[in-house]
Amino acid sequence: MTDTGLSMGAKLTPRQKEITRIYDSLTMAIAQHKLRPGTRLIEAQIVDALTANRNHVQAALQRMALQHIVTIEPNVGAIVAQPSATTAREIFTARHAIESAIIACITPEKMAAFAWQLQQQQKEEHEAIHSQERQRVVYQLGAFHLLLGKIADNKVLEDILHNLMVLSSLIVMLYQRNEMPVCQCDEHQHIIDQLNAGNTANAQQLMRDHLIELEQQLDISEASPYAMTLVQALHKVN
Repeated sequence: MTDTGLSMGAKLTPRQKEITRIYDSLTMAIAQHKLRPGTRLIEAQIVDALTANRNHVQAALQRMALQHIVTIEPNVGAIVAQPSATTAREIFTARHAIESAIIACITPEKMAAFAWQLQQQQKEEHEAIHSQERQRVVYQLGAFHLLLGKIADNKVLEDILHNLMVLSSLIVMLYQRNEMPVCQCDEHQHIIDQLNAGNTANAQQLMRDHLIELEQQLDISEASPYAMTLVQALHKVN
């Protein structure tokens, strides 16, 4: 295992913690639609924006490249990935499998243990939608899926889902039909209700329908022209 990868459950060294901090900041910026597909990730700008060591930045970018979040080109450097239509379909196929497996791991007892977090997430999701702020809406809609991954208490599935959600953010930026994502609050709440009741099969079917609806909102012929610079995207990442 190289320093760009992290062993499951292993205690992180200071160097690995710093690489993870940089990785988390960059992937968060992508998830919040602050960094668009095709954006060049200039190492010097990342170093300045995150007050980071250049070697650590390079290691974080290598880690992202291994997960297909960025591509690294000779004489150019790291560029935020631009998933093809075929890759977009494959990612949603993977999400169907992973999110169904995550739901299978969730019990009413686990849901009860995360009751407050679920309530807060749904509250913030509704507030984001009412705000009509695209970046905030997209982030909160994705946060629901990531929270289910945490509740499942399966680190392997959670890590895979995190990677898929970052890639999904790139896909949405490239192929979303509408400027503002369609509200999915009711769909999320229905899944929560079924999980609270212990109806795993129903929750899995609702999640399948939900992901199909998300995929149907994509149009592979279109991409939004909006862009943000690297420095702007990394400034005060939440």
